[in-house]
Amino acid sequence: MDFIDRDLTGSRFHVVDLSGSRFGDVNLSGVLIRGGWADRLELDGDFGELVVNGVDVAPYVAAEMDRLDPERVLMRPTDADGFRAAWPLVEQRWAEAVDRARRLPPELLDERVDGEWSFIETLRHLVMATDAWVLCALLGDPAPFHPLGLPHSEMVDETGVVPRDLDARPSLDEVLAVRAERMAVVGQQIAELTDERLAGTTEPVPGAAYPPTDSYAVRRCLGAILNEEWEHRRFAERDLAILEAGLSER
Repeated sequence: MDFIDRDLTGSRFHVVDLSGSRFGDVNLSGVLIRGGWADRLELDGDFGELVVNGVDVAPYVAAEMDRLDPERVLMRPTDADGFRAAWPLVEQRWAEAVDRARRLPPELLDERVDGEWSFIETLRHLVMATDAWVLCALLGDPAPFHPLGLPHSEMVDETGVVPRDLDARPSLDEVLAVRAERMAVVGQQIAELTDERLAGTTEPVPGAAYPPTDSYAVRRCLGAILNEEWEHRRFAERDLAILEAGLSER
């Protein structure tokens, strides 16, 4: 059975076989599982507390992720200099990921792995994220959205301002050209960033479709971009490895 865009808040599952199920873009806040068992259970997301058999394992997972990639800690900057240290690393890691992607047949860059975004769709989403949190929320442009941008699937935009062309098939170079423009804007904002500016807030943008019109902390706007860039690059590299493995088996 498929449950798409459904509200199952408060649902009760008892003596239910969920083996092989896939959950994407789901809110699991407050979910309680008792008497569950699995040979393998994979979770990937953002968890404040993750309690397994009475033990909150979230801190252990975070510490292990930092151990496996020590530069990950730079994505949690506390001042303007911290952002300036983090951004070149984001650019470097993405350049390496793109070089890796170019070694694959071009058609694989449109291929989704286990229902996740393709490599090109991931880049398109980052265009939209930058348009939203930097060009719109931070810099005050009410309509900065590039037509190739791709919002997260659960996003609701009744105004139609944010593009959502799911059928578009731009080439890697077409998307990278837009990405380069957006990343240059972010780089400039971070280069000119001061601690005073970082501690400030933005002016509400009239008529903005996303994020909703409001005053946002500058730290939140730039922090959102760092997080989006880092995590989606991590997911993209995970899927590139699967595509590479499949290619080698042919």
